[in-house]
Amino acid sequence: MEKKEQFKEFIYITFAMLFISASVYFFLVPSGIVVGSISGLAMVLSQLLSMPMSLITLILNAVLLVVGFFLIGKEFGAKTVYTSFLLPIFLWMFEKMFPFEGSITGNAVFDLAAYILMIALGQAMLFRVNASSGGLDIVAKVISKYTHMEIGKAVTLAGMVTAFTSIFVYDVGTLVVSILGTYANGQAIDYFIDGFNKKKKICILSNDYEVIKEHILNHMKRGVTLYKAQGGYEKTERTELVTIMTVNEYRQLLNYLQTANIEAFVTVSTINEVIGTWNIKRKESR
Repeated sequence: MEKKEQFKEFIYITFAMLFISASVYFFLVPSGIVVGSISGLAMVLSQLLSMPMSLITLILNAVLLVVGFFLIGKEFGAKTVYTSFLLPIFLWMFEKMFPFEGSITGNAVFDLAAYILMIALGQAMLFRVNASSGGLDIVAKVISKYTHMEIGKAVTLAGMVTAFTSIFVYDVGTLVVSILGTYANGQAIDYFIDGFNKKKKICILSNDYEVIKEHILNHMKRGVTLYKAQGGYEKTERTELVTIMTVNEYRQLLNYLQTANIEAFVTVSTINEVIGTWNIKRKESR
């Protein structure tokens, strides 16, 4: 990976962790709800052991990090080392900068909803670049790797253990809400990941298919497949051009067809997953 790409990924991961840390400090902790996560477990242990939540988070992450290195891989482990230290650091910063007690929204349900949406988005961002926020995300990644379970469902499975620990500190009502919140968190992660992975399959019928093909291959650096097609009414043989692009690339292609005044019949379908070497763009011939 080029240094520029590494720097972009570094900023991306840092932003995701800031998002996750804010969701924990401003919404999870004040609500008192133990949604299945390392932060939720740290909330329980901090009250049982009378230790700072940031310190417990650091200790738990360090133990699980070793597991990640051995069972998932060095790249994942290296990125998770960085994120594992960022979480307690950001929590410590928030503790110093915004020392308060109680809920921002004044409603535990609102706190839970905001937390689930924020942390699920942050987790999905990290999983997308083969990283995690540490803690139970490492456990979920291990489960997903060896069982081929969707990552959101793996997060739910790992988090249920933590959710059940809430009974040691809170009441039965909190336990029920924690279980529901853990389930919703896993569902939200899969939803966001599907959104990140969403692609467009574009089928084009045009007499200028050669011009379109050259534009896609040489300017957009995407692959193209050509199929022979026959009209059902006039029996005219045509060439259908098929390509797969990101949503932004699809919009660029439509803009090109319009500005170039190319007559074309275009059909588009949404696909949620592409397996293989699709994401490796074509390189210029040397």
